[in-house]
Amino acid sequence: MCGIAGFSVNASLPPGLTERYLHAMGDAIAHRGPDATSLWHDTQFAMVHRRLSIIDLSAAGTQPMRSPCGRYVIVFNGEIYNYQILKQQLLEQGAVFNTQTDTEVLLKLFQRDGKDCLTHLNGMFAFVVWDTKLKQVFMARDRLGKKPLYYYHTNQCFAFASEIKALLKLPFVPKQIRQDAVKDFFFYQYVPDPKTIFAGLLKLPPGHYLHFSLTDKVLPQPTKYWRLKFKVNGQRSSGQIQEELTALIDDAVKIRMVSDVPLGAFLSGGVDSSAVVGMMAQHSATPVTTCAIGFASEQFDEVQYARQIAERFATSHHEFTVKENVTDSFEQISRYFDEPFADPSFIPTYFVAKLARQQVTVALAGDGGDESFAGYSKYVVDQTEHGLRQRIPAAIREKVFPSLARLAGLSQATPFRKARSLLTALATSSDEAFFVTNSFFSAELWQYLVKGDFAISTADYRPSEITCARYQEADAEDHLSRVLYTDINTYLPGDILVKVDRMTMANSLEARAPLLDYRVVEYAAGIPSSLKLHGKDKKHILKQSLKTLLPEDILYRKKMGFSVPLSQWLSKELRPSADRLFYQADSGLAQCFDMRKVQQLWQRHLAGEHQFTQELWSMLVFEQWWQHYMTDSNIADNKVVV
Repeated sequence: MCGIAGFSVNASLPPGLTERYLHAMGDAIAHRGPDATSLWHDTQFAMVHRRLSIIDLSAAGTQPMRSPCGRYVIVFNGEIYNYQILKQQLLEQGAVFNTQTDTEVLLKLFQRDGKDCLTHLNGMFAFVVWDTKLKQVFMARDRLGKKPLYYYHTNQCFAFASEIKALLKLPFVPKQIRQDAVKDFFFYQYVPDPKTIFAGLLKLPPGHYLHFSLTDKVLPQPTKYWRLKFKVNGQRSSGQIQEELTALIDDAVKIRMVSDVPLGAFLSGGVDSSAVVGMMAQHSATPVTTCAIGFASEQFDEVQYARQIAERFATSHHEFTVKENVTDSFEQISRYFDEPFADPSFIPTYFVAKLARQQVTVALAGDGGDESFAGYSKYVVDQTEHGLRQRIPAAIREKVFPSLARLAGLSQATPFRKARSLLTALATSSDEAFFVTNSFFSAELWQYLVKGDFAISTADYRPSEITCARYQEADAEDHLSRVLYTDINTYLPGDILVKVDRMTMANSLEARAPLLDYRVVEYAAGIPSSLKLHGKDKKHILKQSLKTLLPEDILYRKKMGFSVPLSQWLSKELRPSADRLFYQADSGLAQCFDMRKVQQLWQRHLAGEHQFTQELWSMLVFEQWWQHYMTDSNIADNKVVV
C-alpha cells in the first residue's frame, strides 16, 4: 500500500525543479507511505513513490521500479493477491526475478501482455507505467475502484496522483470549482466519477485504463476493461450456491492474509465483518487481532455484538469508544478528503483504523457484502415502490402524484417527507425513482437554497443523470439487479471505498476487503435476485451460507451499519464549528446558497426541529472543505513555485 504521483510537461524545467515538484507531491501524501520515498525521472517524465512496506520489506522492493531492459518504469499502489501464481507462470516462461514483490510481477506481466495484463490480476490497484521508448503512458485502476487515481491532462502537461492534494502542489494545475460537481455533492454526498470538485481534474473510473502518447494531439478517453454482468445461472440449486459461495469467500479471505507485517480485522459484529473474522480464525495459527468502535450513545453502539464474535472465535480484541473531542476530530479528519465528503461514518472509520494501526499494519474488512447481496434497507423500500409502480396505472402516477407531492411543500416533518418522496418516486421511472428515494437533498430544497449565477449555471443539470445512466447500462433483466449494478458503480466506489481508503491511509494502515474480490462479486451477480432479497430478508443467500459459521442472533439482528449520533453531534459537540462556519464572512456556501436561508435551517435545528440533519451536515462538511482548500491562506494552496 502506497502513494504514487508524477507529471510531465512539454517544456524543459530549470535544474532541480523536477525534484522539488516530486518531493512536494510526495510530502502531500506521506501518510499513505511513511516507510520510504523514492523519485525517478528522465527528461520527459517524472514519478514519486511513498512506500508502506507490506510484502518484501527489503530495499529491493523500492519504487519507481524499472524493468531490466530499461524500457518500462512503474509506480504501483495496492496489492496483487494472486501474484505468487502469476510469478510461477512467468518463471516457467523464463522470467528472472530480483525481488519478492508483487510490483515486479506486475511489471513483468505488463511487459509480456500490455493492457491485457489487467485480465490476470486479482487485487486492488492503481498503477502507472512509463514507456521510455515509445514515450507512452499507461495507467489503470482495479475493477471495483478500491485504490484511487486522479489525473490532469492538457496539451501542455499531464499529472497523476493517488490524492488530489498532491496534484494541487503543481503550479500548472488549476484550482477552479466545477459547479455541476457541487450540485452532485449535495445530492449524493460525494462527487461521482469521473468528475472531481475541481474543473479539469478527473478520477480514472474503476475498471478502466488510460493509454496515450505524450505527442497525442487529441486527449484520450479512458477505456473500460471490466463490466459486471448479471446473468443468472438457473442450473444451480440453493444448496449448491451456498456451498460454492462459502468456498469462494473463504479463498478470498485466505489469499488476503498473505503479509510480511502484522495483520488483523475490523469487527462491527455485523454479518460481513463477522464472517471475515470467522474465516480468518480458521486459517490462523494464532488469535486474530480484531478492532471495534463504539459510541457513548447506546442507540448507536454495537460493540456488544463485536465482543460476542470476538469471544466466539477467541480473537485478541480491542475497542475504542467515540465520546469526546468530536469537533477537533471532525475538523482534522475531514482534511484527508480533497473533495467535500459527507458520509458521517468517516469519523468512526478513522478511529477504528487508528485503533487497528496500534496493533497491525494490515486489516481485513467486511465491505462489499451489502452491494452484492442486497443488504441495505433501501433495497426493501425500493422493491416495495417498484411493486406499486407496476400496479398503479401510469396515467394516474404521472398526472396525479406530482400534484399531491407538491402539496407536501417543503415540510420536513417525517410523514410529509416520506409521502413526498414516495409520491415523487411513484410518478417517475424506476431509475429516476431510485435516485429520488436515495438522494440526500430534495429538488425542492435545492431550488429553495440556490441563488444567483450558480442557480442559472446549474439549472439544466440533473444529478440523476448519473444514476439513470448506470441503471440503463446494466447487463441485467430484473430491477433489483439493475439497482445493485448502479450502487456497485456509484455508491460503492464514490462513498464506501473512498471513506475506507482515506481513513485507513490517514493512519498508514492497509485495508483489504475479501467480499470485494471480483470473483465473489461476479458470482453474486449470477445469483437470482429472489435469493438475495427474499421478501424482506436482506442478504438471504449469504446468511444461509454462513449458518454453520455464525450464530442466528448475529445473522438476523437488525442492521445498524456504521451509524453515528449525527443530530446530537450537530446540536452539541459540533455546534461551535457550525456556528462559526455557517456565519463565515468568506463563506464557500455563499457562492451557491442564500445564507440567510441556510442560517434559518440551522436555527430551526437548534430549536429542536431535526428534519434537516443530513442536509445541514453536508453544508457543514462543504464549508469546512472550502475553508481548508479554497481560502488563500491555507496550506492546501501552497504550490511549489520557481
